[in-house]
Amino acid sequence: MKRLGGWLLIALALGGAGSCGDGCSGPVAGVLTVSLATPNAGADGAILFSVSGPQALTSVTAGSGLRVFAQPLSTLTRFAVTGTLTNGAVVTIGVADTRNVAQYRATVQAVAAPDFQLRSLTGYSLTVSQ
Repeated sequence: MKRLGGWLLIALALGGAGSCGDGCSGPVAGVLTVSLATPNAGADGAILFSVSGPQALTSVTAGSGLRVFAQPLSTLTRFAVTGTLTNGAVVTIGVADTRNVAQYRATVQAVAAPDFQLRSLTGYSLTVSQ
């Protein structure tokens, strides 16, 4: 019995049995936001873009008032988003580990006006953030 008490004291002194506190190193699943910067806020009707990252995406949700169409989710996924595009969130994406946010990249491939005319990509950018 004295041995058990001794081990219990050692475990408590080292931070508690089964406790990981601030030193946890496991993945933290969650969502990231893909945001658009556009020189034509409110005057764009569709965007085609891709998102790449270290692990396959787990979900996608369109931003408010938008519709999203996606390929099967993987480490490189193409999206088409339609609706009135403004500066701000176009989609949220589910990821296995939000701590890897810096490893996710979103790339604009095409933008169209509401009349389906393709726009120059100058001035368009996407960011991925938590």
